[in-house]
This record gives sequence, structure tokens and C-alpha cells, in this order.
Amino acid sequence: MSAAQFKSSDEMRRAKELDEARKAGLVPAALDEEGKEINPHIPQYMTTAPWYLNNDQPTLKHQRNWKQQLEDSRQWYDRGAKVFQATKYRKGACENCGSMSHKVADCLERPRAKGARWTGKAIAADDKVQEITLVGYDSKRDRYNGYDTAQYARVVEKFETVEALRQELKAKEQVAALYAGAPPAAGDVSEPGEGGEGGGDDDKVADDANAAFAELKKRVRTAGGGSSGSVRNLRIREDTAKYLLNLDTNSAHYDPKSRSMREDPNPNRPASEKTFFGDNFVRTSGEYQAWQALNLHSMQAFDKGTEVHVQALPSLAEVMYQQFKAKKDTLSTKSKGEVLQTYGNLATPAPADALLLGQSEAYVEYDRSGRVVKGGEVVKRSRYEEDVLLNNHTAVWGSWWADGTWGYACCHATTKNSYCTGKAGERAAAESAAAMAANLAAKAARAEEEAARRAASTLNNAHLEKGPGTWGDDAPADDAELDAGKVKEALKKLEREEAEAAAAGGDERKRKFNSLGADGSGGNEALSAEEMEAYRLRKRRADDPGAALEGRSGTDGYDML
Repeated sequence: MSAAQFKSSDEMRRAKELDEARKAGLVPAALDEEGKEINPHIPQYMTTAPWYLNNDQPTLKHQRNWKQQLEDSRQWYDRGAKVFQATKYRKGACENCGSMSHKVADCLERPRAKGARWTGKAIAADDKVQEITLVGYDSKRDRYNGYDTAQYARVVEKFETVEALRQELKAKEQVAALYAGAPPAAGDVSEPGEGGEGGGDDDKVADDANAAFAELKKRVRTAGGGSSGSVRNLRIREDTAKYLLNLDTNSAHYDPKSRSMREDPNPNRPASEKTFFGDNFVRTSGEYQAWQALNLHSMQAFDKGTEVHVQALPSLAEVMYQQFKAKKDTLSTKSKGEVLQTYGNLATPAPADALLLGQSEAYVEYDRSGRVVKGGEVVKRSRYEEDVLLNNHTAVWGSWWADGTWGYACCHATTKNSYCTGKAGERAAAESAAAMAANLAAKAARAEEEAARRAASTLNNAHLEKGPGTWGDDAPADDAELDAGKVKEALKKLEREEAEAAAAGGDERKRKFNSLGADGSGGNEALSAEEMEAYRLRKRRADDPGAALEGRSGTDGYDML
């Protein structure tokens, strides 16, 4: 650490004040060596550079990535480019061709008997040397880096030229064969309109591809060991792989060993936009639905007692199923016809107005003003059938109403589609209603009598009332007058009872059973107000400060205040 880094106390104080002023915004922020402001709130240990950088000024350069970031070049070698053509040999050039771009060990020309160094002739031009920077892992291993797609145009042109020559040669051979009288080969004659392009060859290629697709190869002595098996080419090159139809990891599972994807990779896409529905789709297509229906019918028939089984009696099961379908179709057609006949079919065209307003059997005569003179107009009241009498009724349902219930007016029956009972049913309904009303009135009267009886019995329950002041409930008021003589007698009686109890030693067994008697004779008379007053006077209270002095003579040297 250099001596310049040591500061005196005054310098430390001034530096601290300057730092506080910068934090308060009174002084501009410090600048680093690149002219950028340094946030004054950044701690000192971050702004101070390490000692080995020999930088005494505040800076943040050591906190940044100061290493130079190399990037890949956006260009490639300029193939075949020449920069200079020399006329004589130069010192340091290739001894074989005379180019300054490389040494003799790296020369790609044919080794000369006498190199350009000694002959001074046929000096090769200097190649363009470029510095291409490849830093990334992928850029160093890119096989197509520097590839020019325009070069492939020459390949296509060469192929087309060779194909044209081949077609022309083949056409000449066919013409020569015709002039010689030899029949052409089965696949050599081109169809009219093909222009000698040899369309039969393309058909052959397509046939070969189809044959390869359906080819069944046997594996013998497989690399993994085990017995031989069979492998089928499951798809052609133009097909999209199953695992590429949906790249979501949570989509349908793909088994690479069997190349199968049982579930639909795109279940939410419309069927018109999909070309693959999953391998399980094949299992439920074709005649599978009919076979499943046959099995279901056989099982249901067996449950109902028919001796039939698909595996045991397949022909019988098939015949029974065909008969069932024919009968079902007949019943469905019949039911449909009945429904159409009853309710009509809105899909059929409406009849013409001339037919609707045509002649009828109803005769109606009108006057000049349009009023009906004779007959009556037929008014269509409803689309349903009216005045249809069922079960011997002479009135329709809903012609009678009573107490919120609809019924028939002919018999007063309130049950729809019931059989008509005539006047007898009407009388029975009236009698039933009268009996119901009488029962309800009688029930109400009995309820009133029971309530009155209970009320009367409650008033006479004198034994439920409390006695007159047995436990002091009916104590006299504060302003009531008490007989002083009776109070003294009650006090003496209590003192006498307490003395007897003390003489007996507090034995409860010697206590009289009827201790509540007024005269001690075992009676059950109520206590008087004077006796209750005497009991209150003789009652000992723990919170009484003078209770401790009872029965003691004097104050033991202490006067009571």
C-alpha cells in the first residue's frame, strides 16, 4: 500500500463532509476515469479499487466485466479471391509456386521439377488472407458456415443437362427399335402428351417406394441379442413424425421403441384440420362399432334368459341381432308415423289458402252490412280437440270448480279420467263434504272443552302455592310494628334451645325431628314475624367486628374506640 493512500485527520474529516454533501445532493457526484458519475450511496468498499490495480481514484471499472467480449465474424472466407499478381519471384514467397500467401510446406499446387524460385516463371497470384474470428462452440462446428446456396444452382443445372441427354438418347433408341420392327419394352413407351419425358420411370420410382413401405424385413442376429423379429417401414419420408405434431411435454406419450402414440396429440383441434388421431383411433374404427353392438345385444339377451353367446354360438347371435334390428326399425317407423299423424309435421308445406277458405257444410247467410242473417260462423277456438267426452261423462274436465279444485260438472268428481257416477256421485260428494265439515266442527268443540277443563283445574291447585312465610318470604315491611314482648319471649326461647344444644354436646341425633314447630310439640305452624326478628338478632355474622368480643370481660387493657 503506497504512502499516498494515508490521510491525516483533517483530510479524513473533509472527505467525510464531502461524502455527506454528495449524498445530500449539495455537491455534484464524483466522476470516474471514464467521466461517468458515481452514485454517492454506493459503499466505499465497492468504489475503492484493489491495491494491485494501482488506482487511487474512485472508480467502478473493476466492478465491470473489463475483459474484451469477442464476437463471431459475420463473414466467411472469400473463396478464390486474389489480391496481387507478381511477375518475378520475391524473397520469402513459396519456392514451388511463388505466392506470398503460404510456404512451400502448405502449397497445394503440383510439385514442379524446378520451382518458381529458380525459374522465375509462372508466378502464382497471392491469395486473399482473412482473419475469421470464431468464438462460439456452435460456430466452430457449423458444417454449413460459409456455404453459398448459389453453388447448388450449378448442381441442378448439371443434373438437368444430364437428364435431358438421357431422355434424348432413350427417345432415339425407341425410334430405332420401331424402325427395326422390334416391339418396345413394357415400360419404355411413353404416353401421348408426355413429350418424351419418360413418365414411366417416375411411375416405377413410385411403385418402388410403395413396395419399400409395405416391405416386411426379418431381423436375424440382432445387435441386442435375442430371437429374430420383423420390422415394418411405418412411414415415408414426406410424412410428419408423430412426436412432432405436438411439442408440448404434457401431450400424448410417444413410445420410440414401437413408434406408437396411442392418444390423440391434438384433442382440441377440429377433425378437419388433423391428419392423425392417435393409434387408438384405428381400434375403434371400421366394423368395431357393429361388433361391439353385437356383443352388447348378446349379453343383454343372455341376462334376460336367452341361451346365446357370441363365442359359443356366433351364427345364432348374428341372426338374433339382425332380427332385433329389423323389429326395432319397424317399431321406430310405426311410432314416428303415429306421432306425425297425431301432431302433424311442420316440415310439410302448408295447404293453399284456397283450400283453407273453400266450401264447408256450415251454411251462413249475411246481409248487405255483413251481419249474419242465418246460421252461425264457425270460429276455430283451439288447435286441440274439444268437447271430447270420456268414461261416460256428459261434461268435459274443468266444467266444475269448487274449493280450489277442478272437476266434472256431471258428477262433481275431482279425479281426472275417472268413471262418471252421475247424480249418485254428486250426492255422495255433497254428503262427504258435509260429514267432513261436521267432523271438523266437532273436533274444534272438543278442543275448546279440553282447554276450558285444563284452565279450571289449574285454578284449583292450591297445593302448588307457597306457604305463608315459612322461610321468611313474607317478612314484614320495615315500617311494620312488632310486639316487643313477643320478641323478648322469642329471644329467650332461642337462648334456651342453644343452651340445651350446648349441654347435649352438639349431638344432632338428640335434635327433635319437628324442629320447626312453634310450640315445640312437633307442630308444623308457620313462624311469626317476632320469631323471625329474634332469629335475626341472634344470628352470628363473620363480618361483625364485635363478634370476637362476645363473652369476654373487659378489654384486656385496650379501650374500644
